[in-house]
Amino acid sequence: MDPANLATAIEQMTTARGASVKEMSMQQPVLLVFLRHFGCTFCREALKDLSNRKQAIDRYGGKLVLAHMSDQKTAEPYFNKYKLVGIDQVIDPVCRYYEAFGLTKGTARQLFGLQSWIRGFQAGVVDGHGVGLQQLGDGFQMPGVFVLIDGQIRNRFIHKLAGDRPEYVDLLAASCELP
Repeated sequence: MDPANLATAIEQMTTARGASVKEMSMQQPVLLVFLRHFGCTFCREALKDLSNRKQAIDRYGGKLVLAHMSDQKTAEPYFNKYKLVGIDQVIDPVCRYYEAFGLTKGTARQLFGLQSWIRGFQAGVVDGHGVGLQQLGDGFQMPGVFVLIDGQIRNRFIHKLAGDRPEYVDLLAASCELP
């Protein structure tokens, strides 16, 4: 992760509504979640996890922002399905911000290794998130989670495997205090 490139990315990152992510982070902690493509079982699982934890995120004063590689028309039905209506989103079809935040392309082991298959079966079949086809975006792009406060990264979770399941609220809690 190049610090100058990261600083520029944070400075320039805006939501689909035109809001500055840096400015948001000056007002309240931003939980910035970089998703995989919407056809990915783990992306849908992450949306469900975030939906289930939205109230806890709000209790910490956090602002949830989702970054994805798709377009708004494709993303909205997924956000609606998981009751994340009106969530701010950063649309990054060329993965410029993913790269600036140090998120890499996955290796075969990270994406298709035995652990990913086991987790994929659990998330897709047992937990009902389904198995989908790749949608808009780079199917090799790895996800990640960042807590931004005052324009700076205060905490992060970089996925080692596509199926890693971050503790979103713990990441936020380690960076802020309950009011």
